[in-house]
Amino acid sequence: MVCQLCKQKEATVHLTQIVENQVKNVDLCEPCAKQKGVNDPTGFSLADLLLGLGAGQEIEQAGEAKGTELKCEACGFTQAELKKTGRLGCAECYSVFGDVLDTLLKGMHKGTQHKGKVPAAIRGLVTLEASLSKLVVDLQSAVAREDFESAARLRDEIKSLKASH
Repeated sequence: MVCQLCKQKEATVHLTQIVENQVKNVDLCEPCAKQKGVNDPTGFSLADLLLGLGAGQEIEQAGEAKGTELKCEACGFTQAELKKTGRLGCAECYSVFGDVLDTLLKGMHKGTQHKGKVPAAIRGLVTLEASLSKLVVDLQSAVAREDFESAARLRDEIKSLKASH
C-alpha cells in the first residue's frame, strides 16, 4: 500500500479513527507520519491530517505568490503552523488565510456557502433576503451596463417583494 501523502513510499503507519460512526483510514510512510506529528498519538487529530493531504502544497504556494510567508498580525499564527496543525490561531486568521481556506474548502466540499437546513419559522425570511440580495446585485449590474429597461424592471420587482412582506 502506497503512502496517501507523498504517493511514493510504502505505507507503514496505518491510522483508523471513528468519527460519528464513520471509519476513516489513513496510510502513511514513516517520514510523512513523522512530518505530520503522528508519532505522538495524543498530539494530532485525523481531521487535521486529512486537511493537510494535498493542502500543504497549496498553503506554501499561497505564501510564495505573495512573496512572503503569511502571518496573522493579531495572534502571530503563521502559514507554517497552519500547514502543520490544520488549525487557525484566532478569528483574524480567517481574513489572513482566506484565499488558502477558500481553495481548500472548495476542494473538500461542493462550495463555500452553507446550504443546509433552515428552521421552518424563518425559511421564508431567509428565502426573501436571498432573493432581494440577488435582485440588488442584478440591478447594480444592469445599471453598470446602462441597461435601464432591465434596471427598471428589477427595481419594480424589488419594490414588489418588499411590499409583499
